[in-house]
Amino acid sequence: MVPIIQVENARYRYGEEKKMAVDGVTLSVEKGEFVAVLGHNGSGKSTLAKLINALFLPTEGRVLVAGLDTAGKDNAWAVRRHCGMVFQNPDNQLVATVVEEDGAFGLENIGVPSDEIRRRVDEALDMVGMLSYARHAPHMLSGGQKQRVAIAGVLAMRPDVIVFDEATAMLDPSGRRDVMAIAQKLNREGITVVWITHFMREASLAGRVIVMDKGEIALEGSPVAVFEQVDRVRALGLDVPEMVDLAGRLREKGVPLPAGVMTVDEMVVELCRLK
Repeated sequence: MVPIIQVENARYRYGEEKKMAVDGVTLSVEKGEFVAVLGHNGSGKSTLAKLINALFLPTEGRVLVAGLDTAGKDNAWAVRRHCGMVFQNPDNQLVATVVEEDGAFGLENIGVPSDEIRRRVDEALDMVGMLSYARHAPHMLSGGQKQRVAIAGVLAMRPDVIVFDEATAMLDPSGRRDVMAIAQKLNREGITVVWITHFMREASLAGRVIVMDKGEIALEGSPVAVFEQVDRVRALGLDVPEMVDLAGRLREKGVPLPAGVMTVDEMVVELCRLK
């Protein structure tokens, strides 16, 4: 099966800068995967997100989404039908004065019939728990609710892939949990998720983690395989999930915890086994 996303030796440079923001990245994402991309500020993770969504075109190499070359003539809109994007600040993505009209905006632009727009918008708002707010003004909503509306607008377009570019960065802990839960639900229903984040707990919930540094992929693997390399992760300017850090400290004190303890629930289970 052909991967839904293929990045082949992609490089990207901003303007006349000598340094590449993305420097020789090669990766593939299979349909239905949940991939988290981590990295400190300036590592290239958000630039990679924009390359996948065809907002940027590679300076060198190529990026394919659903078999479409993002640099191909007239391919950009087709790529974005397959690959939606949710940005960090929902205010930058909301365009209408009524929630349901915002959800319909993209569909109207591609000529979807009115009755189909109605059905898709209601379905998308219901999926993110915002159907009861359909007639509300977006500017009156909380940050988390606005982000749900932004996600609904993407969902209504029926993409195969959604790239979340630090979509929880401006939210409080409750809002972050809600948006992550929506992304996990969408992934279970078959949508491929590329999750750009700097929150280690969020990354620990992904199926695969990619760590970027200086525009390159520095680490890649399952959350356990990546985060158990504690010294390496910290050398890249990142922290590790709290439970990974705690497990390491307990092992140093002689507590025989196994590798791979990532969550509070897993920690409780392992500690109870030691009784």
